[in-house]
Amino acid sequence: MKQLVIISGKGGTGKTIISACFATLAQKKVVADCDVDASNLYLLLHPEIQETHQFTGGMKARIVQEKCTGCGECVNTCRFSAISEKEEGEVIIDPISCEGCAVCSYICPEEAIKMEESMSGEWFVSQTKYGPFVHARLGIAQENSGKLVTEVRKKAKDIAEKEKLDLAIIDGPPGIGCPVIASLSGTDLALVVTEPSLSGIHDMERVIQMAHYFKTQTACCINKYDLNLQNSAQIESWCEKNSIPLVGKIPFDEEVTKSMVQGIPLTEYANNSVSKEIKKMWQKLDKLFTREEIKK
Repeated sequence: MKQLVIISGKGGTGKTIISACFATLAQKKVVADCDVDASNLYLLLHPEIQETHQFTGGMKARIVQEKCTGCGECVNTCRFSAISEKEEGEVIIDPISCEGCAVCSYICPEEAIKMEESMSGEWFVSQTKYGPFVHARLGIAQENSGKLVTEVRKKAKDIAEKEKLDLAIIDGPPGIGCPVIASLSGTDLALVVTEPSLSGIHDMERVIQMAHYFKTQTACCINKYDLNLQNSAQIESWCEKNSIPLVGKIPFDEEVTKSMVQGIPLTEYANNSVSKEIKKMWQKLDKLFTREEIKK
């Protein structure tokens, strides 16, 4: 089984749209949405949820009121202002403000503060018209971590092995943080989606450098390349200089927005210049997979 992850140095470059298009083009695959902070691939794939699992991503402090003497040590120690004291002397903890650092539990002389696992969200195993789909949803004010991304990837891999699928398509998160590392490590090919803006160029370079640190083969595509031809030329030059295959130059088209509003992947919504370019890009990526297989 091969693993393709679609990532971007910054948000809003169009990687989720491209991931959905790849889901319509690939055969014998499983799709995983690892952008759990903004999990929106389901809007285009319309999954039917078959399994729901809870995710505990961290710890939260809880006060055992029977033991608490109201000494105020925890109130003075908490750096996140998550602990406060009511007028009647009762000490309370705001679970949203609590960062789970556990300092209060160590400092409490009465051992009245316990650290407990906190449910951060849920992850799902679903079925779509394009095949199996694994995705997640974080709770309100919950932060993403590589732990949830790893859980989603692990389940997608298990499904692929069980059903003897050839490919896992992973819609990764933007940036270069922990969730991106969890999405990227161990994959066979990373497609970096960028845009012809100064921030797009800068963040593309950073995420490609990070992918190379993990020894992941990378390719690049420019979305909405015709909005700034000068910056697109700069991206092409940089990719050529650093031996990064440029597999696609996708033009701007308002039909893309219309397909999103309808909740239909572009390759099924319209046979325009954008969908044709994405199909060509998919063929080029398939050749890159073959080349990697020959290397091994």
